[in-house]
Amino acid sequence: MDFQAGILQDGSPMESLEKQLICPICLEMFSKPVVILPCQHNLCRKCANDVFQAANPYWQSRGSVISGGRFRCPSCRHEVLLDRHGVYGLQRNLLVENIIDIYKQECSSRPLKKGEHPMCKEHEDERINIYCVTCEVPTCSMCKVFGAHKDCEVAPLQTIFQGQKTELNNCISMLVAGNDRIQTIISQLEDSCRSTEENSEAAKRELCARFDALAAVLEEKKSELLERITHEQGDKTSFVQGLIRRYKEQLEKSSRLVETAIQAMEETGGAAFLMGTGGDMAVFSLPRIVEASKGGRLEKIEHGYENMDAFSVSLEHLAEAVRALDFDPAEEDEEYFDGEEEEAEE
Repeated sequence: MDFQAGILQDGSPMESLEKQLICPICLEMFSKPVVILPCQHNLCRKCANDVFQAANPYWQSRGSVISGGRFRCPSCRHEVLLDRHGVYGLQRNLLVENIIDIYKQECSSRPLKKGEHPMCKEHEDERINIYCVTCEVPTCSMCKVFGAHKDCEVAPLQTIFQGQKTELNNCISMLVAGNDRIQTIISQLEDSCRSTEENSEAAKRELCARFDALAAVLEEKKSELLERITHEQGDKTSFVQGLIRRYKEQLEKSSRLVETAIQAMEETGGAAFLMGTGGDMAVFSLPRIVEASKGGRLEKIEHGYENMDAFSVSLEHLAEAVRALDFDPAEEDEEYFDGEEEEAEE
């Protein structure tokens, strides 16, 4: 008690102590009973109940079939979970209540100093004790009787003070409840963002898989068509190479006949020449040379035989189909977004 008395003798520690005993909801000193939240912050039970009721409008009272509810601490935004007893299930902070009792007793025993109460600027010896409703300013009794507010409507200062404190308390409760709802919406939007990212990645993977499958089909078809071209190429080149070999053989025989015929042309004797062109021992056969001179009768290839135009493939229609690829229209998504816009407008 000596330590407490030492603190209470100094005005500054008293002010610091009073700040620690102010409820963050009603901005007044804690009123009995004081409840302690799981985050170790304190609230008036009435203020805590107001915040809880605003955050859980469907929670009726103790004994209700509803299991419980939740709200956020106005000091640290920590989420407080309550059971079916609601705020009445929270533990009372008897230590803070006792400190408040001691503080109020000490304050009531101290004489009020002149400087601790606001004084009127026009009448320095008059305390501000009434409220001018017309001008919406606090003033003193002398200003009402003789001063600037003699024709104005006035009311007791304490009455206006209590009314505005009550209104402010209600506004704070509504703001805290509104902040809690906003925090819930933010959490829902964050969840929606994460779900959108996950669904987008899944859609990308599915799209890549479909295009990879389509590319595999195209690759398989390309290999098949290339194989057909290669097969046709082999058939044609084999046929042409066979003709080349036969023509080379004919050329070789013709060349030998030419050499023999030239040698026969060098023969000057008629008998010897004629003998050389007939009989079983003839060096060359004139009829054969005559026949060879008329040209070979080997098979020839047609004009344009080497062309491969028959293997031309038109892919323009496929290219147009690929360019026209798009996602299937989802009517449900359109209805969903319409519903979201209506909710946003509300």
